Amino acid sequence: MTTETLPTSEVFTSAVTLTPAEPVHFDLAFTAVTQPCPWPKAYGGDLVAQAAAAAMRSVTDGKTLHSMHSYFLRPADIGAEVRYEVEVLRDGRGYSTRQVRGYQNGKPLYVCLANFAAGEPGGTFRAEFTEVVPAPEDLPGSAVYLAGRSGGSMTEESKVYWSGGRGFDMRHVPGPVYLTVEGDQVPHQAVWLRPFDALRPVEGLTDAQRDLAALAYVCDYTILEPVLRVLGLPWARPGLVTASLDHAMWFHRPGPVDDWLLYVQEAVAADAGRGLGSGRFFTRDHRHLATVAQEGVIRPA
Repeated sequence: MTTETLPTSEVFTSAVTLTPAEPVHFDLAFTAVTQPCPWPKAYGGDLVAQAAAAAMRSVTDGKTLHSMHSYFLRPADIGAEVRYEVEVLRDGRGYSTRQVRGYQNGKPLYVCLANFAAGEPGGTFRAEFTEVVPAPEDLPGSAVYLAGRSGGSMTEESKVYWSGGRGFDMRHVPGPVYLTVEGDQVPHQAVWLRPFDALRPVEGLTDAQRDLAALAYVCDYTILEPVLRVLGLPWARPGLVTASLDHAMWFHRPGPVDDWLLYVQEAVAADAGRGLGSGRFFTRDHRHLATVAQEGVIRPA
């Protein structure tokens, strides 16, 4: 791999770099561009992270994003502008609420509610993940795993994307589900992930806000994989169709994302062409940063 093609986290920071615009429907507006990917439509994490960035830029009194609840209404075009309109629903002493709608081609394609908290003294509890998993340094990255492999619907373009085009190094336990379901067909997995290089500053966001947007961005790549794993469906299965339907995320406490994070995931349900996955982000010293739940279409050929 040459210097020019080294994987970089800039794909994420480019995605969440917003341009202010004149609002048409609500109180504030921003535009952002979806990032390249080898599928027919844009990556859903672009929309979640861009909406999170838009909502955070509308809150100027120091409150911190603590939850998002989203619906994906239509697929987004790749490499195209999405307009995010922010409605200021409430600004209270302790909490603030925003609605964000994403528009493309004149139609709404994404909507979310985002809530912000000032924070206050209270009791502390954090979930623990006690299972012993291999260290990320002992696991192959996607590029190493995919080197020399082929099969199913995987193209050279998708192989390059899985290997280094997503901005984050990802290392699976028990193993990836790219070409086959590596390991047992169980309803759980874990993914170590880390940006390929140090995250760059993002205009309009503090570093702490950028890190929250990073979690919102990267969570969608693998959240349905435990459902695929338990159903025995690798990503490269010919004819497989997946699509995000709705998404919820809770941010419990701050933490840097430039080091390895363990994303612990499980399948919650699968039926009627839909699957629900849940996940938790932990730092290497076991701090529980965030929790995710997402439902998506899972349609085998």
